[in-house]
Amino acid sequence: MGSEKAVLSAVDYILFILMLLVSAGIGLYFKFSGGKQSTTNEFLLAGKNMPILPVAFSIMASFISAVSVIGIPAEVYMFGIYVVYYYVSYPIGAVIASYVCLPVFFKSGECTVYEYLEKRFGKLTRTLTSMVFLVQTMLYMAVALYAPALALSAVTNMSIWTSVISVGVVCTFYCTLGGMKAVLWTDLFQAMLMFIGIFAIIIKGFSDIGFSEVFRIGYEEDRIAIPTLSPSLTERYTVWNLLIQGSILLVNELWCKSDSNSEIADFEKYIPF
Repeated sequence: MGSEKAVLSAVDYILFILMLLVSAGIGLYFKFSGGKQSTTNEFLLAGKNMPILPVAFSIMASFISAVSVIGIPAEVYMFGIYVVYYYVSYPIGAVIASYVCLPVFFKSGECTVYEYLEKRFGKLTRTLTSMVFLVQTMLYMAVALYAPALALSAVTNMSIWTSVISVGVVCTFYCTLGGMKAVLWTDLFQAMLMFIGIFAIIIKGFSDIGFSEVFRIGYEEDRIAIPTLSPSLTERYTVWNLLIQGSILLVNELWCKSDSNSEIADFEKYIPF
């Protein structure tokens, strides 16, 4: 006999709907309060006067999507914890972005890196890089929306398309109305929900199986290992590809993506340069 399908309870549905309503409500609040998103500085940069907490959580949340929450556990289950070492490279990328790339961007006074590229290299460069970013973002967002929709459809009677549309409409709604302020505060709210869920799963797993037993099983099944120093390009994970890829990705996230530029611009007075 197959295992019984797990489904959401009434409480789960209520919490899910409340999460969507709160996210939409944040967008409405900032649409009709303060500067009412009436200027480019207000809409894209939140007036450059945001507090530390929402900006820090928003930057962190930009690295955590459904792709990470669903995909990385599957990757670790199949191939081991090699991918965890990928994050060791983040300090390298952060130093490069903070002390080499971002000072140049801030001194330019532009809102996005693409405006800087136009000033430095011409309109053609801006157009080409903007097009590449749009294509990359559309492809990424398609996967980022599909992953939670797939999870929702597995535990509800909702179709994948219904899940994609409902989540996509709410996100578009609060971003369009509330601007960067709504994005930052919603990221804080949603990041806290994600962490609560992740820690609940971790605590439940350790409670049911036992802390030492988790690592014993992982060790016996060869899921706990250190990547090799091999220069081979055919190995799935090595120290070199993890360090290089992770560093480049973080520089891209903090400097090359216009959404990250806007978040960091809010945080300008706290960045050490």
